[in-house]
Amino acid sequence: MTALHRTAPAPPVRAVHLGLGSFFRAHQAWYTDRAGDGWGIAAFTGRRPDLARALAAQDGLYTLVTRGAEGDRFDVIRSVARAHAADEHDAWLDHLASPEVRVVTVTVTEAGYRPDAAPARLLAGLRARRAADAGPLTVVPCDNLPGNGAVLEGALRGLADPAMTQWLDEQLSVATTMVDRITPEPTDADRRAVLAATGVDDRSPVATEPFSEWVVAGDFPGGRPAWETAGAVFAPDVTPFEERKLWLLNGSHSLLAYTGPLRGHTTVADAIADPVCRAEVESWWDTCGPYLTLPTEDVARYRAALLERFANPRIRHALAQIAVDGSQKLPVRFLPVLRRERAAGRLPEAPVRVLAAWLVHLAGGPVRDVRETDLRPLLAGGPSAAVPRVLAELDPALADDAELVAAVRHALGGLAP
Repeated sequence: MTALHRTAPAPPVRAVHLGLGSFFRAHQAWYTDRAGDGWGIAAFTGRRPDLARALAAQDGLYTLVTRGAEGDRFDVIRSVARAHAADEHDAWLDHLASPEVRVVTVTVTEAGYRPDAAPARLLAGLRARRAADAGPLTVVPCDNLPGNGAVLEGALRGLADPAMTQWLDEQLSVATTMVDRITPEPTDADRRAVLAATGVDDRSPVATEPFSEWVVAGDFPGGRPAWETAGAVFAPDVTPFEERKLWLLNGSHSLLAYTGPLRGHTTVADAIADPVCRAEVESWWDTCGPYLTLPTEDVARYRAALLERFANPRIRHALAQIAVDGSQKLPVRFLPVLRRERAAGRLPEAPVRVLAAWLVHLAGGPVRDVRETDLRPLLAGGPSAAVPRVLAELDPALADDAELVAAVRHALGGLAP
């Protein structure tokens, strides 16, 4: 049994990442590793220090287990040159102030875009960069938010004073991206699988699916890794890809996350094998179809691929993981389509059912949601009484839609608590 350690120097740090976790290691770090052009990443955790310490003990190396239906592939990813805990603030400032660093990627989940979270931390680093006159920088948000570049840039500018705003105008570029790769939370079984297959005792492996997609729009005045050689797509506008992914993949994930447990399921694969759950997913996709702008044949291929991906028996994607932070996810995954349907005088079943199932989820607890302390008091009197109050937290207009409120209440009656 051996441990992971480098036998050659790590690549120089030319990129920084905020949000060191499984998805980053299966996606952005993997693309950077495959690009193979000498861009090392200094990666920082968002909160907990455990992963950073484990990776630092392995010189930033870890095993990526690509878990296909027929078997596993094991690759050692070498692009993380430094692994830092969230509280290593001096290291954060030093890296952002380095003229060698030209790109910052971000995976902090939807909740991390609140001004007091990632934007404040990023702005502190940008102030250090300005003071060091370190040159242009591109920030690349990689979270499931529509227009994530505009959202993050708006938050940064909202916190900046006039002098800092001028520097942002001159030196900062913010890209917009669409990211897609199903990556469950790591388990002890993943570690045992790596040990059995490779003889390496990797304390921080990550398992993912074979499929991966990354679409990027934006300028990189200071340069970037050659991500396109690893399969990334650079496009003038990510919106068509973003809507396809947010509504079809992420929306159906949330639908399964809240309705699946009510039918006794714990993973995506279990839930999609249930004819009732699958029919609900396909009904939702049918509802989204008229609003997608990619070619019809592209959408059909994507739907077929999603069913295959969801059913992969070797990816145990826990519904509880997907259910986290529903207050941040549901507005971007369901409301754009629901609003258009309501404007057309229609009330589609899938969004109504997911809203009702989310209320059951909130009432049942325990709940992991960044707004749990705001939502919990609204549930007094039970889910049915809480419908307009909770819907108003997603969008005040929902609570004013009497037909929608009545439909959600009716759907609650068909859901077992």
